[in-house]
Amino acid sequence: MGAYILRRILLMIPTLFGIMAISFAVIQFAPGGPVEQVIAKLTGQGGDASDRLSGSSGDLGGNSFDPAGGESSSKYRGAQGLDPEFIAKLEKQFGFDKPPLERFGLMLWNYARFDFGESYFRDISVLELILEKMPVSISLGIWITLLSYLISIPLGIRKAIKDGSTFDIWTSGVVIIGYAIPAFLFAILLMVLFAGGSFFDWFPLRGLTSENFDELSLGGKVLDYLWHMALPLAALVLSAFATTTLLTKNSFLDEIRKQYVVTARAKGLSQRQVLYGHVFRNAMLIVIAGFPGAFISAFFTGSLLIENIFSLDGLGLLGFRSVLDRDYPVVFANLYIFSLLGLFVGLISDLIYTWIDPRIDFERRDV
Repeated sequence: MGAYILRRILLMIPTLFGIMAISFAVIQFAPGGPVEQVIAKLTGQGGDASDRLSGSSGDLGGNSFDPAGGESSSKYRGAQGLDPEFIAKLEKQFGFDKPPLERFGLMLWNYARFDFGESYFRDISVLELILEKMPVSISLGIWITLLSYLISIPLGIRKAIKDGSTFDIWTSGVVIIGYAIPAFLFAILLMVLFAGGSFFDWFPLRGLTSENFDELSLGGKVLDYLWHMALPLAALVLSAFATTTLLTKNSFLDEIRKQYVVTARAKGLSQRQVLYGHVFRNAMLIVIAGFPGAFISAFFTGSLLIENIFSLDGLGLLGFRSVLDRDYPVVFANLYIFSLLGLFVGLISDLIYTWIDPRIDFERRDV
């Protein structure tokens, strides 16, 4: 097993390199980079993203000069009339004075040491910014995963036992409809119905806690937190449990039809003893092994739009704003960290397979 783990870890290096290389290449052709963001601010064309540029665009080398002090044949759109020296200082500030390959190599070297630099438009390091937003995403991820598994596993087992019955048919309809409805549409519906829209005003519209959260008692803080999480979780869980439910059902059906189950029943074991004493461990292998991946994916599956709708300042919202702002250090750091995390989670899932079922031996297989 040690050799298998080592091979998997070594394969992560070219995989991660490929992810970063493709993303970096795509970014080179994306219009409206950070230099253009500053130019748009100076020429009065800036939007929400450029409103945060005043602090960074004012310090471009320590010298004070008039940005419109000369004509420019710059390659940047909207830079006509700006001093070429000013444009050059902007490029140096954002690192665009170096050729792309050199910038890519420097980025990989820094990322290998987990040095992600600072945000272009926020006066904070990228790592601190990610850690600052992570609690919101962790809260969503933990609750979505737990709730979906608590709903999916009992429901999937029940559907397997009642396969073909009325219960199985109508619950399958509910599961499929829930999976088909986009989480953000359901979130909007919940807001209209229960968050001060056209009907009831029972739940808050934004944030993870209330403004007076620090003044509340421990019980009050718990209730306030759950009050704010109710609608976002309801929107996300609706589709989150569908896949696991059907996976659990199909896994149980596959095991129930095997010979060892027939033998166990022939020995006079009860239905409960057969299901939970023999079938459960084998049937739940694929479900339990997928738990780490489900937990990580819960950070991102639908969370971007949900965080936007409910103004939850988490990683989804951070990534969305960073892409709009062309805040490349934040974009690439997010991509690197969570690609690396996803690769390790895949390895952990395989190791869980072997822990649950010793018959599985990846050591004897080609990677």
